[in-house]
Amino acid sequence: MTELLTAASRKSLTADASPDLLHSGWYSTDEVADLLGVDSSTLRRWRTGSPPQGPPFVRLTSRVTMYSVPDVQAWLASRRIDPAQAAA
Repeated sequence: MTELLTAASRKSLTADASPDLLHSGWYSTDEVADLLGVDSSTLRRWRTGSPPQGPPFVRLTSRVTMYSVPDVQAWLASRRIDPAQAAA
């Protein structure tokens, strides 16, 4: 799998709360599934649930859905639990 997070997108994440979606890199459903260690059907189920779950996505066509690198990173960060802080 190709690493899509470039130095420019890392810089835009730290310098700005709203990343440049055109140049920050994109993952396919299969790539996000591989990164998360889940089946791609899980991501499809999350997207089509009511309410939708999982990382934010962009539906380009009825068959093509993409995930921006910063959105996936932000979604993962939002679900992160630090045991030291949770115990306090």
